[in-house]
Amino acid sequence: MNIRCGRDGFTVVAFIAGVLLLIAAVALAFVPQPAQAASLTRVTNFGTNPTNLNMYVYVPDRVAARPAMLVMVHYCTGSAGAVHNGNGRDYVTAADRHGYVIVYPEATRDGHCFDVSTANALRRNGGSDSTGIMSMVSYARQRYNVDPARIVVAGFSSGAMMTNVLAAEYPDVFSAGSAFSGVPAGCFATTNGSLWNSQCSGGNLLKSPQQWGDQARAMYPGYTGRYPRMQLWHGTTDTTLAYPNFGEELDQWTNLHAVSRTPSSTDQPKPNWTRTRYGTGVEGISIQGVGHDLPMSGMLAYSIAFLGLDSNPPTTTTTTPPPSDSCKVSASVNAWNTGLTETITITSTTAVNGWQLRFTLPGGQTITSGWSATYSPGSGQVTARNADYNAQIPPNGSVSIGFQATHTGDSAPAGEFTLNDVRCAVS
Repeated sequence: MNIRCGRDGFTVVAFIAGVLLLIAAVALAFVPQPAQAASLTRVTNFGTNPTNLNMYVYVPDRVAARPAMLVMVHYCTGSAGAVHNGNGRDYVTAADRHGYVIVYPEATRDGHCFDVSTANALRRNGGSDSTGIMSMVSYARQRYNVDPARIVVAGFSSGAMMTNVLAAEYPDVFSAGSAFSGVPAGCFATTNGSLWNSQCSGGNLLKSPQQWGDQARAMYPGYTGRYPRMQLWHGTTDTTLAYPNFGEELDQWTNLHAVSRTPSSTDQPKPNWTRTRYGTGVEGISIQGVGHDLPMSGMLAYSIAFLGLDSNPPTTTTTTPPPSDSCKVSASVNAWNTGLTETITITSTTAVNGWQLRFTLPGGQTITSGWSATYSPGSGQVTARNADYNAQIPPNGSVSIGFQATHTGDSAPAGEFTLNDVRCAVS
């Protein structure tokens, strides 16, 4: 058969080729594509951030319905990506398995060390790195429906020092911490603007357990509640943050937990490890013959278990119960520039004797003072507890409370109110 490819022939060939390409494109559109894998993601505009930290978050593909949250703090010269892909990688693998969220603060100053030295850094809501990190916690807590009872922190070196500081300043937020090669909270304090304390790093700043405990308590004056469980790791030949700091950390945390400095048990999980436990809230693991860079292989499994991250809550979506008819809340805001006041009125159809009102603040809002109740923490999911004079609400009665707060642009009223664990309607 002879085929002629004149002008009309080329037109036919071009038409047929076009049809074939269209068929191929349609077929390709129906080929299943691989799902988007979970990855480290930058978050901006997360709230108050006085020292210009970066925030990154890792949310696994299968996140739990009510996930735990790990705040993972890097070392000096480090970054979020370095710890995510490096010595903290086992935490990521466990997050994929158990469905918890990881938040990574990232220091941006020269050297990428965290501030655990200045006066602002060493007090609750003081306005340094710890303040920015807590904005990240509040943001992620709301965004990912985090279980507030399962917020934990871990860190390496500078991050370990920050772990101790965060646990001391925000004991009502964190339930546990793991500090790898750190120093006691407050040990690195300076008065000359430097972020390095040679006396502390050399292991020459020695205090009694009571003194260390008091230094931590001074970071959140007036707090009388429980302190986070704390796991401390250190190499015996560490010359960067010398080994005596390990004992000083144990002094501090046993005092905060009001337990004896004498171990309640001692064992060796691995040949060159010595683990000592103090009551049920403090444990230390010293590693013989190891310096500042701890061998992470096998270690993080013990941290994951200690922090309670190895449980695996259901990954199915839970249904929020409807508001109860017995409780109604109204909230009104008076805002200006970077501040606001908010008045909240609680109405109950049944008699109440002693109450706690939980609510969620918009991201970037932080309570600075309040009236007719006590408030903690100052951001994120807040609990307001009655004063002595307004503990009782009669049937169909009301009580009004209020607070002053700073904000970073979102001056909306609080939401998600529950009165003594009963969800309230908003009017």
